[in-house]
Amino acid sequence: MVNKSQLAQSKSIHRRTGKTFYFATRVLPERVRRSTYVLYAFFRIADEVVDDEDNALTPDEQRERLEAIRAAALGHEETDDPVLAAFCDLREETGISDEEVNTFVDAMLTDVEKTRYADYGELESYMRGSAAAVGQMMTTLMDPDPEDEERARPRASALGEAFQLTNFVRDVREDIRDRGRIYLPQTTLDRHDVTDEQIANAEFDDDVRAVVEEELRRAEALYREGVAGIKYLPEDCQFAVLLAAVLYADHHRAIRHHDYDVLSTTPQLSTRRKLSLVVRTRAYWAFSKDPEAVFARVSAVPMTDERRSGHEAGGPHPVQ
Repeated sequence: MVNKSQLAQSKSIHRRTGKTFYFATRVLPERVRRSTYVLYAFFRIADEVVDDEDNALTPDEQRERLEAIRAAALGHEETDDPVLAAFCDLREETGISDEEVNTFVDAMLTDVEKTRYADYGELESYMRGSAAAVGQMMTTLMDPDPEDEERARPRASALGEAFQLTNFVRDVREDIRDRGRIYLPQTTLDRHDVTDEQIANAEFDDDVRAVVEEELRRAEALYREGVAGIKYLPEDCQFAVLLAAVLYADHHRAIRHHDYDVLSTTPQLSTRRKLSLVVRTRAYWAFSKDPEAVFARVSAVPMTDERRSGHEAGGPHPVQ
C-alpha cells in the first residue's frame, strides 16, 4: 500500500519534471490520479539515470543502476527508495504486467549508448518500451471494461508514441546538446539532405524545416489514431486523457509559431496557454462527450492530413 510519504515524493517529482502531463493528471479521478503520480515518478527515476546530465556515471554504472531499478520495481530486491517501493506495491495491487516493466527498462538500457536511429521502424521499436509501455501501464491503472480494453490498448500505445514523438521533435536542440542524441530517423534526415553535423551546429534552414514538418505529420497521424481510442476508456478518465493529448499536441502550434526552428530554441507552452487550453477543452467537453470531436475543435492537430493520400493519411506511420 502506497503511504503518504511515498505519494508526496512521487507527486513532487511529477510536478517538477512532467509539467505538461501534470496538468492533465490533476483532473484524473482520485482512484487513478494518486497511482499516476507514482507511475510517472518511476519513469523519471529510470530516465534520469540515462540522461545523467552531470556525466557522473559510466555506461556500466548506468546499466547496473537500471538493473537495480528493474529488480526493485519487480519486487526481486528490497529497496529503500520510496518511489521504487511505492511502484512495486502499485504493480502488485493493480496488475501492471512484468512484461511492460521489463519492456520499459529495456528501452532505457538502449539509451545508455544508442544515439541514432536508422529509420522510423528502429525508432518505433525503441518507443514500444519508452512510450507505448507507458500507455499500457496507464490503461491498466484506469481499468477499462473488459469488452473495451482490447480496443483501448493499441490506441493507448499510439497516443503514448504521439506524445513522445512530439517531445523528440520539440527537444532536438536539448537532446543533441545535452545528451549527444538525435531521435529524428536518419532516413528522414537523408531525404532532406540534413546531416548530423548540421543538427549539432544548430544550422537551421529550409531542409531542417522540411524534416520537422515531416515528423510532425507523422506524430499527428498517431494523435488521430490514439484519440480515437479515448472513448473506450472509463468515462471518469476520458477528459484527462483528452486534455493530455490537447496539451502535448499544442507544442506543434508552438513549433510552427517559431517557423519550425527547433535548433535555436525549444518551444514551450506557457502556464497561461495551458490554462487557456484547459478551459477551452472543458467548455467543449461540457457540450460534447465525443473525444474526437472536441480534439478536432481545440487541438493543433488536423483530423485529416490533406497533403497525403487516403491510406497514408489514416495510418500511424505515413513515411519511413
